[in-house]
Amino acid sequence: MENHHKSSVLFQVTCLLVLTQLLSWVTTKEFRVFGPSDPIVAAPGAEAILPCSVFPAMNVENMEELRWFRSRFSEAVLVYRDQEEQKIEQMPEYSQRTSLVKDQFHQGKAAVRIQNVQASDSGIYICHFKQGVFYEEAILELKVAAMGSVPEVHIKGPENGGVCVVCMTSGWYPKPHVHWRDSRGENLTASLEIHHEDAQGLFSTETSLVVRDSSVSNVTCSTFNPVLGQEKAMAMFIPEPFFTKASPWKPAFLVTLTMMGLLVLGSSYLLRRQRSARVNVQQETVNLQREKDESQKTKEDALRTTSALREELDRRKAAYRAAWRKAQLYADWRKEHFQAWTFTLDPASAHPNLAISQDKLSVTRKDSCRKLCDPSSVLGIRGISSGRHYWEVKLRNGDNSEWTLGVCRDGVDRKDFYFESPGKGFWTVGRSWRRYWASMDYRWALLSVRQAPQSVGVFVDYTEGDLSFYNMSDMSHMFSFHEASFSGTLFPYFRLRTGNVSMIISSMPCVPEGREGELEEEGEEQGEGKQGEESSFLQQGRNSLFP
Repeated sequence: MENHHKSSVLFQVTCLLVLTQLLSWVTTKEFRVFGPSDPIVAAPGAEAILPCSVFPAMNVENMEELRWFRSRFSEAVLVYRDQEEQKIEQMPEYSQRTSLVKDQFHQGKAAVRIQNVQASDSGIYICHFKQGVFYEEAILELKVAAMGSVPEVHIKGPENGGVCVVCMTSGWYPKPHVHWRDSRGENLTASLEIHHEDAQGLFSTETSLVVRDSSVSNVTCSTFNPVLGQEKAMAMFIPEPFFTKASPWKPAFLVTLTMMGLLVLGSSYLLRRQRSARVNVQQETVNLQREKDESQKTKEDALRTTSALREELDRRKAAYRAAWRKAQLYADWRKEHFQAWTFTLDPASAHPNLAISQDKLSVTRKDSCRKLCDPSSVLGIRGISSGRHYWEVKLRNGDNSEWTLGVCRDGVDRKDFYFESPGKGFWTVGRSWRRYWASMDYRWALLSVRQAPQSVGVFVDYTEGDLSFYNMSDMSHMFSFHEASFSGTLFPYFRLRTGNVSMIISSMPCVPEGREGELEEEGEEQGEGKQGEESSFLQQGRNSLFP
């Protein structure tokens, strides 16, 4: 009987453990988080709603954590945990100004309401939804701006020989740009412009224009918001009677005055010419001696300048050679110190959803639709364990897709669902959510890109622990990992997330099968010879600066 009781208790404990595992698996199922694709606009002093939703739709009331934060995870705007807001983690500037909108929790939607919006609230926000060990994030943008009233234009009356037209408008943020245009669309210069700011931080403007040309019968006052890129305008017709009519004697007076002025100028010119003829003879002797003195001084100055330029050129060359590693510009200059890394893609490391070209230098997705747990990545066949090397990757349709590229440590886990970060052996940049970023530990660093990159250069300095990425379309620096903890072998890494995107290795010629070792030996011999001399293009550019 006692043994039977022990078996029953053991069976109940086992069932309880299995049930706990099942509940943990159910509560940590995967989902996606979305925010609005367009910026949210709010006026100063008003309120702003920052919404986020999950897919597939589920009740988010019992989620482990809902968090809205700025650029860093610790910069919390609002934290919802254990079914209540956690005020202690909130930034002081948002205290007493935020609240959680819960009326659509059962539909998988949640939002933060920010009251009394301030100019400092403008910028990027990230909503973070976590359930169990799984979490997802979405990026939102808040713009603080307000469109004011339609300009009111009226004629003030005659002023300074013309007609004064006044334009007034109010309720704008930030300070608007006011422009006057005539009927042909050409800009007119305002005579006076006054801006006022009220208690809510909204701007009102009053600007005046004096029209002296009677042919300008129609003027337009345009008020433009630089943040929203929108304007409001109002036109005004100026009747001809407002212009002062000319008196009939004025043209005759002007002609007479002009003739008298010409006579005076002619007489003065003749007198000055006779005087100049007498002075010129005396001045020629003085000028000759002065020219001799100036010529001698010019030669001496030229010799001193040449010597100084040579010293400056030597100094700049020495400074460049000593500090080229710290420079973040001019990708072409960095190539002088890096060896082109020749490799092909390794089909054995490619995800089944990726298609490798016949020459093994190009990869595309077979399916352009994104899957949440789709680790569609591939590695280069050759790894780096020492030295300085670089390669370039062409992106076809890269500005309309989501992708990641960089390097990863040998033996990293690329199965199932994973995130790239230096702590996990990934050093990467990429594009998603219509923005470019670099993957850091526990966060993303957003990148400022002036031009969408059609080609990305990857520069690996294994010895110094430095990895730099360059936009080869405009030769600008994108991001650098400094003092990285490299260990083992690093392999080129490529991941295609969504869209009809292709990655093409373009920094070296096609490598036939079996010749990878030969090209590596040739590259090392060329790299040793290249380090001992400057390229002719760089030398010509420097010589043009210092002849």
